[in-house]
Amino acid sequence: MKKKILSLLLAAGLLLGLTACGGNGDQSGGDTLIYASGDYTRINPAMDEHGEINILLFNGLTAHDGGNQVVSGLAKDWTFDEDTCTYTFRLEENVKWHDGEPFTAEDVKFTIEAIMDPENGSENAPNYEDVEEISILDEHTISFRLSAPNVAFLDYMTMAILPKHLLEGEDMQSSAFFRAPVGTGPYKLAGWDEGQAITLERNADYFKGAARIEKIVFKIVPDDNAKALQMQSGELTLAHLTPKDTENFLGKEGYDVYEMKTSDYRGILFNFQNPYWTENRDLIPAVCYAIDRQAILDAVVLGRGVTAYGPLQRNIYNNEDVERYDYDPSRARSILEDAGCVMGENGFYERNGQEVGFVISVGAGDQVRLDMAQAAAQQLREVGVNCTVEVPAKVDWGGQMAYLIGWGSPFDADDHTYKVFGTGKGANYSGYSNPLVDQYLTEARQSDDPAVRKEAYANFQTALAEDPAFAFICYVDADYVASAALKGITPDTVLGHHGVGIFWNVTEWTLEANT
Repeated sequence: MKKKILSLLLAAGLLLGLTACGGNGDQSGGDTLIYASGDYTRINPAMDEHGEINILLFNGLTAHDGGNQVVSGLAKDWTFDEDTCTYTFRLEENVKWHDGEPFTAEDVKFTIEAIMDPENGSENAPNYEDVEEISILDEHTISFRLSAPNVAFLDYMTMAILPKHLLEGEDMQSSAFFRAPVGTGPYKLAGWDEGQAITLERNADYFKGAARIEKIVFKIVPDDNAKALQMQSGELTLAHLTPKDTENFLGKEGYDVYEMKTSDYRGILFNFQNPYWTENRDLIPAVCYAIDRQAILDAVVLGRGVTAYGPLQRNIYNNEDVERYDYDPSRARSILEDAGCVMGENGFYERNGQEVGFVISVGAGDQVRLDMAQAAAQQLREVGVNCTVEVPAKVDWGGQMAYLIGWGSPFDADDHTYKVFGTGKGANYSGYSNPLVDQYLTEARQSDDPAVRKEAYANFQTALAEDPAFAFICYVDADYVASAALKGITPDTVLGHHGVGIFWNVTEWTLEANT
């Protein structure tokens, strides 16, 4: 568990470098794009799931297009043998790492085996747990034999491939490589000014053709309010802003606003590793009924999104008929009282002599999550649950009581479900365990029959609703503000967690000359 926790903590953010720009709409910075980012302590796509920068520096065997469909990456094509449950990939030839060394099947085998190794503590390991054998057939051909079908396998092969020649024998959590990464992607690392910026320069030898923008700077701006101010002052070319800050740029000369849909939801994670929920798990439905999701959605993100009741609402396998826990404070109080809770003198329920209440932890710098947590806490206090909010210096996944969580994927329904809700899986930071949930997620993963998967995911969502891991709140849209000089963003692409995915076609982006 310690390695899992370290993995998430080190994954924190994004990047980059300081380049002077003009003001108030004149942010093209010549041929340099400046992107507002959170801070990175390392760039390690094998161990950490998140990181917008990964797609710029690295490639997977497969990739996703603007419609989130699987397309070729480092593999030019592949076949699947149903009898042996084996995928065989033919790799692109003449691909070079940024240091000039050739890319081969050895790099692929090394990367996936590193992720699968439990000693490395990768939160991505559940995506490959059914891989039984990896065989290198020749320098540019590799096969994966699975113990059981995994219909999401091609989605998971978008995983960034790492260079064996630089990482063999290194610690996959602490190697210096992850502060000076070398990939095969369209951009390569040019500089890393700690706490300030990470600067990338165009890879002129990129095997899919050189990108059109010369440099991309991930400027480290961890505070949401600061991002908006720097966008206004012309220090940034592109930023993911809160809906409230985005309002100031709508219709403003020199800027384009992209209000993009995502599969990214927010909710309250209950930490079942904390004894409080061992004793009070039966009170979680009361918490769910006490939350006025529409009010939070309207107040915090100005209605940009939809209220949430499950993890697959923007997926083809969503089950609309599950319990949605629509706002019902009276029912919340009834559940508390039926469980033996009695109202105390201070206006909060008590159970067995102990006050009913808990603390929601929120990661630093995320104003939207903080506002959501505070609104939910106020609503819970109104029904007699003493809920408060804290912003700890570091997230204590094993000790905290609850967390304002975010997850979601625009890809196969297995993504961000199997490893988030499955017992003991790499991204299950709540310690949640439900045998029915495990069963249905496995059934869905192992079938490519849409009817079978639909039934399995419907059953999964029903089981999860009956025994909630989270109190779901809402799906949030992603608001990006860009200099009008930046062209090439695809506004209809459905983005993932943290609004990740906007860079999918970055090689086609352009910056027009200053006007």
